[in-house]
Amino acid sequence: MKKSLLALAALGAFAGVAHAQSSVTLYGIIDEGFNINTNSGGKHLYNLSSGVMQGSRFGLRGTEDLGGGLKAIFVLENGFDVNTGKLGQGSLMFGRQAYVGLSSQFGTVTLGRQYDSVVDYVGPLEAGDQWGGYIAAHPGDIDNFNNAYRTNNTVKYTSANYGGLTFGGTYSFGGQAGNFTGNQIWSFGAGYNNGPLVLGLGYLNARTPAASGGLFNNGGTAATNTGALSNFAVTSPVYAGFASANTYQVIGAGGAYTFGAATIGATYSNIRFANLGVAFASPFKGQSATFNNAELNFKYQLTPALLVGAAYDYTRGAEINGASRAQYHQGSVGVDYFLSKRTDVYVIGVYQHALGETLSVTGATVNATAGINGLSGSQNQNQLAARVGIRHKF
Repeated sequence: MKKSLLALAALGAFAGVAHAQSSVTLYGIIDEGFNINTNSGGKHLYNLSSGVMQGSRFGLRGTEDLGGGLKAIFVLENGFDVNTGKLGQGSLMFGRQAYVGLSSQFGTVTLGRQYDSVVDYVGPLEAGDQWGGYIAAHPGDIDNFNNAYRTNNTVKYTSANYGGLTFGGTYSFGGQAGNFTGNQIWSFGAGYNNGPLVLGLGYLNARTPAASGGLFNNGGTAATNTGALSNFAVTSPVYAGFASANTYQVIGAGGAYTFGAATIGATYSNIRFANLGVAFASPFKGQSATFNNAELNFKYQLTPALLVGAAYDYTRGAEINGASRAQYHQGSVGVDYFLSKRTDVYVIGVYQHALGETLSVTGATVNATAGINGLSGSQNQNQLAARVGIRHKF
């Protein structure tokens, strides 16, 4: 009897230690709402859609204490469509994130499908990542601030927090036999968050982004997963004609300052499409194109439960061989009301106006048309989108 009691006590102690040293958390977001698009391929569109303010998802997050300050960590995060139940991110099971790694006082190293440094350090400072959802992101999410594209086969380092300063970088192996740089992606960045001031900067470089398995064609939200250069795996009219570039590069920076209940912020990005693709004829084949984007945003916490926001974004495209520069003016407004800590209702409105000329996917010069991020492109210079939604976190 005594031996049985001792064995039971030992087993109970072991179970208690195991519980204290490791944990797995189930979490998620369900975002659903009603949309109006005034120019979806030339027609008005009214529909329900999932995951505009934040992508609908569920995930598992785990940690195990290995001793001496070292921990094993993992994340498996799935995206889905509430209306149909289908998988998101190109029908990938864990298309949002999937990684495992080690964390210590010196930082964290993780391996798998992850976010790049531009997303981590600069993305949170744009309006789309705060209160505007993906429709308030920069046109076509051309700089990936809103995380339209994720990186596969990635090694990532994230530093510890040094008085508000963090930094890190990623490297993604292309996985092409005999071509070390094919589909290669790398990034680095840094952020500062201390008191009312937040700053961030990041750099992203992706080789052959339109190729099968490249950044634009690996299950990101804007990808078609065909790998065909005829569509370059990009649906946005803002830069579909440039996505055949051999190299896609983004340099981004942003900042925000909070005073009382108000926060004012700004972001800037320089986007370069270098050595345009094989499908193009002269004079555009082999050329490079540069876009510049600037955003000014503002939000105000009227009450603990009510937030309002507004933003203006300007994108200026490249001039190539005499074609006039494309320009995109975009204004966004939003209202977010929290019914509880986990449930809120919101209204978002976005208007975009395009000017000038750009390139089509065949390399022809065409008039620029509006293309609010994540929506079917307009057939003319203007597009207006509005959404009323509800979001629940668990």
